[in-house]
Amino acid sequence: MSGVSPPSAPAFRTSPVLDLTRGLIARRSLTPDDAGCQALLAERLAPLGFRCDTLSVNGVTNLWARRGEGAPLVCLAGHTDVVPTGPLADWTSDPFAPSVRDGYLYGRGAADMKSSLAAFVVAIERLLARHDPAGSIALLITSDEEGPSVDGTAQVVERLARAGTVIDYCIVGEPSSVERLGDMIKNGRRGTLSGTLIVKGVQGHVAYPHLARNPIHVIAPVLAELARTHWDDGNEYFPPTSFQCSNIHAGTGATNVIPGALELLFNFRYSPQSPRESLAARLEDVLRRHHVDYALAWTAHGAPFLTPRGRLVDIATQAIREVAGVEPALSCDGGTSDGRYIARICAEIVEIGPVNATIHKLNERVCVADLEPLAAIYESILARLLAGGA
Repeated sequence: MSGVSPPSAPAFRTSPVLDLTRGLIARRSLTPDDAGCQALLAERLAPLGFRCDTLSVNGVTNLWARRGEGAPLVCLAGHTDVVPTGPLADWTSDPFAPSVRDGYLYGRGAADMKSSLAAFVVAIERLLARHDPAGSIALLITSDEEGPSVDGTAQVVERLARAGTVIDYCIVGEPSSVERLGDMIKNGRRGTLSGTLIVKGVQGHVAYPHLARNPIHVIAPVLAELARTHWDDGNEYFPPTSFQCSNIHAGTGATNVIPGALELLFNFRYSPQSPRESLAARLEDVLRRHHVDYALAWTAHGAPFLTPRGRLVDIATQAIREVAGVEPALSCDGGTSDGRYIARICAEIVEIGPVNATIHKLNERVCVADLEPLAAIYESILARLLAGGA
């Protein structure tokens, strides 16, 4: 693997956002390990007047940093944890030794989402260097977004809710752009509903199927029906609900044994047109009609959320138009995000970040030329939101 250029002789033009992004990538923050990323951010925020509080839960590190007491409270939210690298031999450079070449910064977390975190901090520094804005600025950063997401943002929001804290506007730094910086704003996300289904059969010899009950054969027509089911049409903002089977496990390993049980993992990504309860009821109705002997556990859930056109969406659109020269589309597709937890105490949430083409992939990268404009977009949004109070 190729190395990075020595700091004393960089082969690229440096910038504040690039420098901080490289510093974050160099910390091996494989979920749920923060690896010192939040301490690095806090070191930059504390001199600006931020009160930085760390909440550690079951090995997860969370940072709540706030400057100011008045309204509106604008929150910048994100995560320091990254997904595993995959085979190191298939990377063109060490994923934790940030490398700049051909106009791109390579490294795990470059796009998802350490560049956004760096842009947050630089945007705040530049805004405060110009004037002292009205209202308050906060950062909510976790190391549990890429993992189970139970000890991260959800825990911080729970604590804030108990304290009566209400966030007026939130910008999540998830990589939202598709082909060029700013071409898409995520103004909501579908709900997620996962389940683990155990199909019960009767184990036996494959030569005597009349003495057994094969759960693989039982589930096959059920899966076919679920896969072709039209759950809903979505709406103006949300694509239609989808059902996907992600894992099936059955069998003893022997070729002559009918298994006695089958485990199936599945997930719904759903629009508000199909409430969680209706999806669960419709799925179990299919199981009963096919006379399946089963046990079912619903294992994860995140409700959909939406920010219609309004002050935050309009200001974000204007900032992107002026900085990046593009008219952003609004979308609620893709995966879910920690916005689903923040929505409990915040009515207006958008996700704005770099191009997402390489996230979670080998050789993850972000365009260096996008880093300073990303900070400028965040700075412009903050300045407008905090210009005249709530």
